[in-house]
Amino acid sequence: MTKKLEVKPKSPSPNLKIETHRDSPNEHQVLFAHTLQGYEQALRLLQAQKYEKARPLLEKVIESGISELADRAKVHINICNQQLDQIQNTFSTPEEHYDFVVSLMNLGDFVTAREHLETLSSQRPNLDFIWYGRAVLECLTGRTTESLHHLAEAIRINPGNRFQARNDSDFRNMADDPRFTELLYPEGTIGA
Repeated sequence: MTKKLEVKPKSPSPNLKIETHRDSPNEHQVLFAHTLQGYEQALRLLQAQKYEKARPLLEKVIESGISELADRAKVHINICNQQLDQIQNTFSTPEEHYDFVVSLMNLGDFVTAREHLETLSSQRPNLDFIWYGRAVLECLTGRTTESLHHLAEAIRINPGNRFQARNDSDFRNMADDPRFTELLYPEGTIGA
């Protein structure tokens, strides 16, 4: 009977090292592909002039450590910052800023419009047209309770908004809501 000698290697086999090296490029490729998707999405947002939304995506590209994309992302972040600074400094009055918001709403960019209206209402809470605009925006986006709250505030500041809202087609989504009717036609003003 002969004994077989088993030799246990002291270090991992060469095959294991090769497999480890194969995994590393795959992980890098997956990270690169994911980062590239975010970068491309940020570029689409840049082209659509949605700088506030593009900037965080570009920051993630930089954080990924993919140098091929991070360098380009830094350039695009600078562009975002410059454009956002211009937009913020462009409005000399709240009325001009509000007109910009109305144009955003007309384009269907309700998210950006909401951000600007929130900024305006926190800066100038006593301007009725800002609250009225917020009420319109919330109605257009199906947020009835918020719309009624903002419309009530607009009417509190300027009762003339009650009459404007009665004829405003933007509020047609709420025409059958009894809360809307009560707000526009409080007791004693029906037929007024």
